[in-house]
Formats: sequence, C-alpha cells, structure tokens
Amino acid sequence: MASSNLFFDDIRNKPEVIDPPQNEDLTDIGESVNDPAQTALKPNVTVSSSVRELLECPVCLNAMYPPIHQCSNGHTLCSGCKPRVQNRCPTCRHELGNIRCLALEKVAASLELPCKYQSFGCIGIYPYYSKLKHESQCVFRPYNCPYAGSECTVIGDIPYLVAHLKDDHKVDMHNGSTFNHRYVKSNPHEVENATWMLTVFSCFGQYFCLHFEAFQLGMAPVYIAFLRFMGDDNEAKNYSYSLEVGGGGRKMIWQGVPRSIRDSHRKVRDSFDGLIIQRNMALFFSGGDRKELKLRVTGRIWKEQ
Repeated sequence: MASSNLFFDDIRNKPEVIDPPQNEDLTDIGESVNDPAQTALKPNVTVSSSVRELLECPVCLNAMYPPIHQCSNGHTLCSGCKPRVQNRCPTCRHELGNIRCLALEKVAASLELPCKYQSFGCIGIYPYYSKLKHESQCVFRPYNCPYAGSECTVIGDIPYLVAHLKDDHKVDMHNGSTFNHRYVKSNPHEVENATWMLTVFSCFGQYFCLHFEAFQLGMAPVYIAFLRFMGDDNEAKNYSYSLEVGGGGRKMIWQGVPRSIRDSHRKVRDSFDGLIIQRNMALFFSGGDRKELKLRVTGRIWKEQ
C-alpha cells in the first residue's frame, strides 16, 4: 500500500496542463470571450459539488475534457495523465486499456459553470467545454507580478500588484510622464551578474514599468531598456514612449509602444523590443576610463490622440 501512495504522490507532483482535444462526437459550442449573452448571470444554474468531483481527475485534480478514460471498474482519468500512469488505474491499479467514459463526457456537455475568475469580477456563465477557452482570455484574469530577475509567483489585479511591488520588492515609485535615471555599475564586464532594475511610473491614471538590464545577445553583452504597461494589450496601444541615452556629443533614441505585462519580461526582452545598447557604446557614453558603467537614460510617456 505504501508503494501505491508513493506512485500516486509522484504523479501529482508533476502536473501537466493540456488543451482539451477536439471531439467530433460532441456538439460544437461557439463562444466569444465578450459575448453579451454569456456575460450576464443566468438564473437557476447550479452544479452540485458531487458532479464537479466526478469531472475532477484523481491524479492532477484538474477538470477532465474528452477523451475521458476509465478502467474496467469505472474509475476515470484525464487524457493528459493516462500516459503517465503506465497504463494502470491510479485508484484500483487495474489495467486501463482504451475505454472512454462517454456518459461522463455527455454529462459535462450539459453543464454551465461560472468563470473561475468570478472573485475578480467576471460574472459570466459558460458551457463546460467553452469555459477553459474563456478563462484563458478572460479580461478579469489576474496578472503575474512584473518584477524581473526573480521567480515571484504573486498574482493579482493592478492595484494589488502596485502595492506588492512597492512593499515587497521595494521598487522605486514615481509620479509623472517624464524620467531621468542614471544607472551605475562598477564592473560592466560582469554582464551576467548585472542587477535587474525596475521603476514604476504613475501617469494618465495608469502604471508603467521601466526595465533596464544587461544580458547576452549571442556572444555580445548588451544593455536594454524598455517599458511595460500594467494592463491589457488593447489599452497599452493607446500610449507611446521614447527613451534616450547618450554622451560625448552622441545619443541614441528609441520610440515604441509599451508592451502589456501579459507578455512576460523575458518575452519582451528576447524580442529586442526596446532600446538596445552595445557594451562598447555604453562605455563610450559613460566617459572616463571606460571601466565603470555610468548611463543616463531619459524618456517620456504620452497618450496617443
């Protein structure tokens, strides 16, 4: 019995998120994330906890989608976990085979459930097989912490994350749409150890994150500065920003559109969507003996008309 529990725990510790497979036997239920017909709460829509438990995979504990598998004793399992249990039912240890639980799949097709982001403000009720797609695009879904250089797992709405950045990450907070920052590093050759930097600006009733950091672009060490918008992409497109860095009578200017924090910091950085400064140029801008990084980055944010 002990070995069975160890096997079960090991599977649970390796969750896997999968997209629900397409199933021709089921009715195709169209759904739009912002469909007015879906966004109002519907009366008398209740699903008992016992039915929800039937649709919960006993291994990963996630909701099951077709094909739902079962063993000869009727124990069910999601398609994502089936190949990971070595063809053995995790409940009774009998061989799984290739039996589908069509009855449970049809029960699921008849259900309508609230969005899991109901506590964040979503009031929609969605068909079971459309719910997952809606939740992946729900405008009320929480944001990930935008702090770079850490594996912070905090999520929340924008006001919560602003307070989190200030209180927990000790990020500099500034009011206004213009900025003038000086970044100093005593040994610019240690690019891989450069400090992550993040400043949050409040302007136009919104919040913006300014990133400045060093990373390797192939074999060449570079610095990059870019702006992210604390909100969704459709709102971010209403704003533009410029960055300027220079010295010794030369300067570089970048103008762009801030990226939503829905896009991870790494995704924005690796797409080079910002002001990129080669190390040699950065040291030239720094002046002096070129042994210390002293970059002054100025810029502004404005709202498009």
